[in-house]
Amino acid sequence: MNYTLNQLQIFLKIVQTQSVTKASEELHLTQPAVSIQLKNLQDQFDIPLTEVVGRKIYITDFGKEIAEAAENILNQVYAINYKTLAYKGHLTGKLKISVVSTGKYVMPYFLADFMKKNSGVDLLMDVTNKNKVIESLENNEVDFALVSILPNTLNIDKLELLQNKLYLVGTKNSKFKKGLVTKDIFKDLPLIFREKGSGTRQVMENFIERNKLAVVKKMELTSNEAVKQALLAGLGYSIMPLIGIKNELLNHTLQIIPVKGLPIKTNWSLIWLKGKKHTLASQAFLSYLQNEKSHIVHEKFSWYEKY
Repeated sequence: MNYTLNQLQIFLKIVQTQSVTKASEELHLTQPAVSIQLKNLQDQFDIPLTEVVGRKIYITDFGKEIAEAAENILNQVYAINYKTLAYKGHLTGKLKISVVSTGKYVMPYFLADFMKKNSGVDLLMDVTNKNKVIESLENNEVDFALVSILPNTLNIDKLELLQNKLYLVGTKNSKFKKGLVTKDIFKDLPLIFREKGSGTRQVMENFIERNKLAVVKKMELTSNEAVKQALLAGLGYSIMPLIGIKNELLNHTLQIIPVKGLPIKTNWSLIWLKGKKHTLASQAFLSYLQNEKSHIVHEKFSWYEKY
């Protein structure tokens, strides 16, 4: 047997995702590269690890046993690496964060320097919608969560990182009168909504309900990127977080439509369960943010204050 740790890692990811394509995306590899490594691993066994029915890959019972063994082997390797680094005085461990989908424009900037300075820390960051983020926090599956709307069902502590601003946004080709537009504009604009469970959707619906607006619901999309592409194509308008449209504003492909009562302002907050016992890695990250967040906001988000 001459299988490598890399092959075991790739096979384990295929088992977890049930897809070669998804595994390649999560591992930041090409699909052919993942397929080749799967074949190289399979060639070392007389019993099939997987089988393909139609266009879907299935893991055999034998493959599931190999995957379980692979996970144990890789965990032991990580433990060896952690112990080696810890012996040298380096911070080690896993940092687990769940981030609402639009938070992907925020969280990396607060992580970058910390991760560079602490190579012994492994980052596990899940980007999903608000409901799933809160669920993972409630189940104590993560150290922290990044949200723009605080949950009212959990007892939490928080650290505010950055203000969140939401504006009415549309393609640059749309023409409006100069100055503030009244809220009556909404009865004539086809609106694009995020999916249920999204924090942006919740804020948008609260604004509509609070102001008793008559709106035309055009469509519902499942990501901020999908909404943005729909706006660029001229399919409608949406109330969107400023943080996700920086390049489009700079490139003059999207515009903010100034409406009375907007922007809606919330805060991007890092939250964790009250009383949680932090690992050395998560406590170090929290201390880092408490000391450095003002500097990060000034350095990375200075453009944000212009709006």
